Amino acid sequence: MDGEELQRLAAERTQELPGASLEHPFGPEWDVFKVRGKVFMLLTVLADEPLVTLKSHPDDSRSLREAYAEITPGYHMNKRHWITLRAGSALDPQLVEDLVTESYLLVVEKLPRAQRPVAPDSFG
Repeated sequence: MDGEELQRLAAERTQELPGASLEHPFGPEWDVFKVRGKVFMLLTVLADEPLVTLKSHPDDSRSLREAYAEITPGYHMNKRHWITLRAGSALDPQLVEDLVTESYLLVVEKLPRAQRPVAPDSFG
């Protein structure tokens, strides 16, 4: 999967997530996706390389980084809780969608119950 397709798939998945919104607080070079004001995904291009940065459970982050060369610690983020996806043949569309959904749900579960757009334990 090339970088443009990676970013397109990730952005398309957010359209299916209740309460997700796109903002540009860091300028037009960064697409920042939030749910109820909390970041769950960032898209940018650095040195002509499209990147997708997502929240991830620390244990999952470690396993994913070990299993996929295309998954590295989160660029400019907490390296335990964030991962960055890069273009590569090992990433398939379902994995990308699952990682975006997981990132979204990790943020949603930390929101006060009254602000949650979905129940994190039963969504999807």
